Amino acid sequence: IKGSDNIELRTLYDNMINDIAASFQAAVVDVLVRKTEWAIRKERINRITLSGGVAANSALRQKMQKMANEIEGEVYMPSVSLCTDNAAMIAAAGYHHFKAGNIAALDLNPIAYLPL
Repeated sequence: IKGSDNIELRTLYDNMINDIAASFQAAVVDVLVRKTEWAIRKERINRITLSGGVAANSALRQKMQKMANEIEGEVYMPSVSLCTDNAAMIAAAGYHHFKAGNIAALDLNPIAYLPL
């Protein structure tokens, strides 16, 4: 279908993919917001932080803010430009270690808490 010359068929396929992606996003956002609200109420807190790469999602930001407003809570979110994946930072740190001659053996196991 994707490589088809039939424009109507390609459009239908593209729309279907977009609908699936939008539905998935809506479902994930709904679950995250509902579970966050549940945790807020259970722990009796009124402030949360939305951070990391997921905090760049505009739908999630909007729904979390709406939920926080409804329960008279606060949600702290960094600007979208600061909500990035750590991969670039890890790559940059690795580059500098490599340039300095700090090279690990191939049998090194990944450990999330190793210092940079």
